[in-house]
Amino acid sequence: MTEPDNKMKYFPLFLKLAEQTCLVVGGGTMALSKVRLLLKAGATVHVAAAEIGSELHEEAGAEGGCFADELKENRLVVNAARFDPQELSSCTLVVAASGDPALDARVAQAAREAGKPVNVVDRTDLCTFIMPAIVHRGDVIIGISTSGASPVLARNIRAQIESILPARLGALSAFARSFRQAVKATFAWDGRKRFWERFFDGPIAADVLAGREAMAREKMVSQINRANVGAAHRGCVHIVGAGPGDPDLLTLRAVQVMRDADVVLYDNLIGPRILDYVRRDAKRIYVGKTRARHSRTQNEINALLVHYAMTGARVVRLKGGDPFVFGRGGEEVEAVRTQEIAVEVVPGITAAAGCAATAQIPLTHRDHANAVTFVTGHGSAGEPDLDWAALARRNQTLAIYMGAANAALISQKLISHGLDGKTSVAVIENGTLPEQKTVRGSLTALSDLMRDNDILGPAMLVIGDVAALGSQSSGRLHRPQRRVA
Repeated sequence: MTEPDNKMKYFPLFLKLAEQTCLVVGGGTMALSKVRLLLKAGATVHVAAAEIGSELHEEAGAEGGCFADELKENRLVVNAARFDPQELSSCTLVVAASGDPALDARVAQAAREAGKPVNVVDRTDLCTFIMPAIVHRGDVIIGISTSGASPVLARNIRAQIESILPARLGALSAFARSFRQAVKATFAWDGRKRFWERFFDGPIAADVLAGREAMAREKMVSQINRANVGAAHRGCVHIVGAGPGDPDLLTLRAVQVMRDADVVLYDNLIGPRILDYVRRDAKRIYVGKTRARHSRTQNEINALLVHYAMTGARVVRLKGGDPFVFGRGGEEVEAVRTQEIAVEVVPGITAAAGCAATAQIPLTHRDHANAVTFVTGHGSAGEPDLDWAALARRNQTLAIYMGAANAALISQKLISHGLDGKTSVAVIENGTLPEQKTVRGSLTALSDLMRDNDILGPAMLVIGDVAALGSQSSGRLHRPQRRVA
């Protein structure tokens, strides 16, 4: 296999097309997509085509249609006429998208002779420029190109970039722009550089990305007024739910804060595939707790969160499932707030929802369960202190966390309080992971069911009529594994 050529076939540029005229030759679907893109960039677009396709005709001609504003502003001109080379004199760039190879070649030749950049759809040999796949967040624009070799690959790369960029990245850019002159007037060049580095990595930017712009503006004004970029500053803490185990079930926000973290505290339910999303140079601290062994007490974990945030670090507390569902996230938030440190909670898919979904068990069902109750099967002293009479009522689903060790007790308590021993149960071990195991039986046989099937790992108990409805498969479709850059 030959080595790839490291020379760039195209030089990336960003053109300002506002108040510039662009010519699109063609009236079909390909032309329409280019028209939309150029109009979005602020250009005035002239369309030349012997025949105008129905989609372009409808969008450009209908009152109140997609291009109503552009038509009123005279930024879109559609001519049902053949291509005239004289139109090139007033154009900044040309797109040939007729789908007629001979016509597109004539357009490309005429454009080159007139000294105009030209793009011919699906004909890189005739192009003097190509259009990239675009990620757009306000002022932030990212172009992705494969030099015309594989537009589908460029779109896939765009989708991956889209998935890790905050939705409010454009707002962050606009926020920074609004303070640019104030920072320039306050700090010398070196100071400005350090200020902006700290800003984009710090809690003020996190506030903007989270939509707390008024709060961020107050903090920014305070920072500038102190006029001391070397002053001590506090970092921030993100309490992040990592979901039930499958990294594909991480939320976009979770991935974003994990990639920005300086310090990550993680527990025993966080597997290596999830940790792959953490920034490589971040400090990682295992603080896992199991029923029989605690590597750190909760007070020690709280103290670590505060300690690292006080040094100015962006701290992520990574927890399995959702941090506010049997995750003690509330205690950690309180500890951080007490020290007046900025804190954000990033919700995750809780184990009950994730495990039930992959086992295709509906937690509620109009014919079988009109309520679902999340319960912990492990109390602070081992045995759970629960309202067993309420839990034994019919027409509901019980999703029991951390119940494997007390399965026999749970079964006995529910039956003694009136729940039919024939009630269906499902035990889901290592839910959402490739090694997921789902077994089903009756409430009476729950303890035997777990013993006979060697249920050892983290397991979710689902009790109720819905437990009989699921699939025997994992419920996941096969898909290629993603590599984390």
